[in-house]
Amino acid sequence: MDLPSGLLLACSLCLLPGFSDTFNIDTKRPKIIAGSKDAYFGYTVQQHDIGGKKWLVVGAPYETNGQQKTGDVYKCPVTSDTPSNCTKLNLGRVTLSNVSERKDNMRLGLSLATNPKDSSFLACSPLWSHECGSSYYTTGMCSRVNANFRFAKTVAPALQRCQTYMDIIIVLDGSNSIYPWVEVQHFLINILKKFYIGPGQIQVGVVQYGEDVVHEFHLNDYRSVKDVVAAASHIEQRGGTETRTAYGIEFARSEAFQKGGRKGAKRVMIVITDGESHDSPDLEKVIEDSEKDNVTRYAVAVLGYYNRRGINPEAFLNEIKFIASDPDDKHFFNVTDEAALKDIVDALGERIFSLEGTNKNEISFGLEMSQTGFSSHIVEDGILLGAVGAYDWNGAVLKETSSGKVIPLRESYLQEFPEELKNHGAYLGYTVSSVVSTARERLYVAGAPRFNHTGKVIIFTMHNNRNLTIHQALKGEQIGSYYGSEINSLDVNGDGVTDVLLVGAPMYFSEGRERGKVYVYALRENRFVSSGALGDLQGYQNSRFGSCIAAVPDLNQDSYNDVVVGAPLEDDHQGAIYIFLGFQETVLKKYKQRIAAADLGPGLMYFGCSIHGQLDMNEDGLVDLAVGSLGNAVLLWSRSVVQINASIRFEPSKINIFTKDCKRNGKDATCMSAFICFTAIFLSAHFQTASVALHYNATIDERRYTPRALLDESGERHAHQALVLLAGQEHCDRLHFHVLDTADYVKPVTFSVDYELEHPESGPMLDDGWPTSLKVSVPFWNGCNEDEHCVPDLVLDARSDVPSAMEYCRRALRRAAPACSSFSLSFDASVFIIESTRRRVAVEATLENRGENAYSTVLNISFSRNLQFASLIPKDDTDINIDCMSDEKHPNKRVCNVSYPFFRAKAKVAFRLDFEFSKAIFLQSMEIYLTANSDSEEKESTKEDNVAHLNFHLKYEADLLFTRASSLDYYEIKSNSSLERYDSIGPPFHCTFKVKQGDVPGWDVVTLPVPCPPSPSFVLAAAEPGLLPRGGGDHQAHRPRGHQGGQPPPAPDRIRGGPGEHNLQRLGEHHRLPQHAHRGGPVPHPTPEPQQLRRRFHRLQCETSPQRGDEPALAWQSVDEVTESTEVQVTEAHHERRPPATLREPLRLPRGGPQPPDNV
Repeated sequence: MDLPSGLLLACSLCLLPGFSDTFNIDTKRPKIIAGSKDAYFGYTVQQHDIGGKKWLVVGAPYETNGQQKTGDVYKCPVTSDTPSNCTKLNLGRVTLSNVSERKDNMRLGLSLATNPKDSSFLACSPLWSHECGSSYYTTGMCSRVNANFRFAKTVAPALQRCQTYMDIIIVLDGSNSIYPWVEVQHFLINILKKFYIGPGQIQVGVVQYGEDVVHEFHLNDYRSVKDVVAAASHIEQRGGTETRTAYGIEFARSEAFQKGGRKGAKRVMIVITDGESHDSPDLEKVIEDSEKDNVTRYAVAVLGYYNRRGINPEAFLNEIKFIASDPDDKHFFNVTDEAALKDIVDALGERIFSLEGTNKNEISFGLEMSQTGFSSHIVEDGILLGAVGAYDWNGAVLKETSSGKVIPLRESYLQEFPEELKNHGAYLGYTVSSVVSTARERLYVAGAPRFNHTGKVIIFTMHNNRNLTIHQALKGEQIGSYYGSEINSLDVNGDGVTDVLLVGAPMYFSEGRERGKVYVYALRENRFVSSGALGDLQGYQNSRFGSCIAAVPDLNQDSYNDVVVGAPLEDDHQGAIYIFLGFQETVLKKYKQRIAAADLGPGLMYFGCSIHGQLDMNEDGLVDLAVGSLGNAVLLWSRSVVQINASIRFEPSKINIFTKDCKRNGKDATCMSAFICFTAIFLSAHFQTASVALHYNATIDERRYTPRALLDESGERHAHQALVLLAGQEHCDRLHFHVLDTADYVKPVTFSVDYELEHPESGPMLDDGWPTSLKVSVPFWNGCNEDEHCVPDLVLDARSDVPSAMEYCRRALRRAAPACSSFSLSFDASVFIIESTRRRVAVEATLENRGENAYSTVLNISFSRNLQFASLIPKDDTDINIDCMSDEKHPNKRVCNVSYPFFRAKAKVAFRLDFEFSKAIFLQSMEIYLTANSDSEEKESTKEDNVAHLNFHLKYEADLLFTRASSLDYYEIKSNSSLERYDSIGPPFHCTFKVKQGDVPGWDVVTLPVPCPPSPSFVLAAAEPGLLPRGGGDHQAHRPRGHQGGQPPPAPDRIRGGPGEHNLQRLGEHHRLPQHAHRGGPVPHPTPEPQQLRRRFHRLQCETSPQRGDEPALAWQSVDEVTESTEVQVTEAHHERRPPATLREPLRLPRGGPQPPDNV
């Protein structure tokens, strides 16, 4: 691996945890201006500049003037070091002539708008009303105040009536007494045709009861009038002998409203029955529960059953009136019979639709209830006023200009607010703003948060002929979220064209919490397209995030304008604000500073209900923030932003470990210098002559337990320094350090610097997200040519000590060269012999680098399964380390690091590899494969000698132990004599042979040749242990001295070639039984017939051995199965004149694993 070049890389850590996530709004020294909580002082705030003097204008919509709670506006002078004494402007005393005013609760100061061109402002009273006949019309009023805080002008509005959002359950009596049922069906169908059923409108469900209660259909089963009517026409009477009205009402309340019911919808129940209930004692509790659930109940009494039978219905009527909501005249109906139900359809429908009229009458309105001034916005040629109550609370936007007012007609809004939804109360004008299109055209924006219950925002232009053109509409996505209740626009880059439109939905419900949401729309080709949403702090319920949205000039001095969002219900209604940075042509979705009321001071509530930030309020050249809360107005000061540019450079630029140029602590070392430099860049032009104090910590090799370099001054790895930076001027500190000897010359030495401001709580603030640490690496010089590209030339050589057949014969068998030549010819030339007493393999290897330095040199060793890695030992007292590692997944491989981190040029290392042969795995060959490579790029032409391959065809030396024991020391055979009698044979003798398998199993054929006298022809009888001739005597009695009965034969001698041991078939060599084992005296047995004797014994007979020329040998007829220890006993011998015959059968030993039988 080549070392990196001398480039020094600064590691910017601004994206890692631990960096400042704060912003430059000071939370330690806020200015809190207190007022009356009862007056809602702080509900609105505006920064104001009159002749260079800074004021804070604060709305208090519940302020009292005399006996009336009119609301008012305060002016508060602003200084950063003294308390403010606010003055009430008494705008609540302003009156309009020629009208009968009603100022109580007119909410003066509910909206404020500042005109920076003439330093005037507008204060509105949207609930200002005047008497009109028997009704009070809440038209609203705004007061225009000039630069001297004097009243200048008033504007009067118009308004509308609200429409309900209803879930209606119809509870039908289906008992047997209802007759005819078809009239009930007609009534049901007719009343359903009166309802506006559809998405976001009225939902209807039907329940039928008698003895039991059933759902005919649920609230959300059908979404159109046609479908509901079709379903109702198929409802059949279910009958029943009882009328359980209380049960039916409770069922509707507790279950029917839950099946498809909507949060916030007005609950209406219509009960139709023809008789007293059988469960009337339960009615009181049922009605009480309905009242608690705000269920408005209409009750219809059908008197057909009573009239047909002449029964007094008084008790029945009283029960039905008890069921109906109060007052009875609006909620109770009775009809003479079932056929008369059709007569009350219209009256019932009108009463239901007039649930939210005024307290005097219930008619439709145009501008009478408009509440003009609910929102306000200053434009170049006038003032935009939101009129949420106009046109039956669909709302409207009015415009006041120097030449008069522009009031669009109701029909102008039908494009986006159709007639069929007119009763929904869209509240258009809840908030108003404006944007500048890419065509440099001023467009107006208004929110209607109740449109279709999900909210809508329209972008439009107004015309003097009372028409308007709607260019685009944006729709909310969730019922009840109040989408569009807050709107603001932002020119992020300051080019005069709006970049972003922000729409608030403060009651947006998410993850089980009413968290609120702020939608972001980007302007693309004169249309706004969705661009996500701003993010608040997770986990807060009912925070109302997005209740206030303020576009503010560049707060963090990065040349992009920013956004502040209020969440007044956060932290248990204490409140908080969020600051979002502008960037290029958008707003970053993650907030950069959250300021909680709890961090500013005790007692603040609903902090963030209003926000304004346009002016420098303390003359430091920075825009400050004004935030309203319940009973307080808060000023938050901006702090200047500074960027600290840090750098490190080294002299020399690389560490030369090949040349030691100094001594430190008596040792040769490489000495260097580090220059740590800082430059302070203030983003605001107002601070170009400022200074900032800084301290830093420098650390060498911070992630290592033992550093590879130390500072000269302290002898340690750490340094701490403090300094003062002047704006725009570089300051550098020089640190001398030295590099020690180390085993790691690959990874560069790192210098880490952590720095921070000396006084982070005051004065300048480090730019948000700016790195506060720097890590620079100084590399080691790799010792190669000028292009620092190392080209090694690795050469690997290896040889093994496994003996060939010739070498084995001369060394192990100790035979002469001619005999070994004959011996080796019986094998292939590639055969190598593995001796039973030396089961190891040694490999002598050398690795040489004939080229340049080789980095991360690796020796890979792989070997066949019949080998086990034992060790790797470097030779010749070399200082080159070779460290080998094993892998459990690859037991037949080793990976060895050679002279890490680099194998020097012209270096050479000799080493020995030792392997042991496995006792469990026997293969016919052995293979060892060695390869050498490095991370440096070696030429392809020199890679051929990077490999050493050893491959041997193997023969294993037999590991068999052969022992024998004889009962006679000698046996005498008389010449020229023949056996005439059985008892002339002589004494019997016992010869025991034992064969034991060693550590090399698997031999399935072993020949046991036993030499016998060359002449005369000699016949022996062999028997398994314990087998005696018929009628034979005591076998043990004929053992020689020293071998008494019950004593084991002599133990075998384990020394090769020693007495008592014969290794069988060692590569074809036969061992003779000593001749003295076949001599013996007469056998004193009774004389049975020879034929009978021979039938009891295996026959052994002398033969001519093909391996030993004419020398006879004893061949043995073996048993079929070899037990743990098998003895061959030669019990008799006699002369027999017959030609030699061969009776040979190989002894078959068990094939097997590492634990063969002990004796064979």
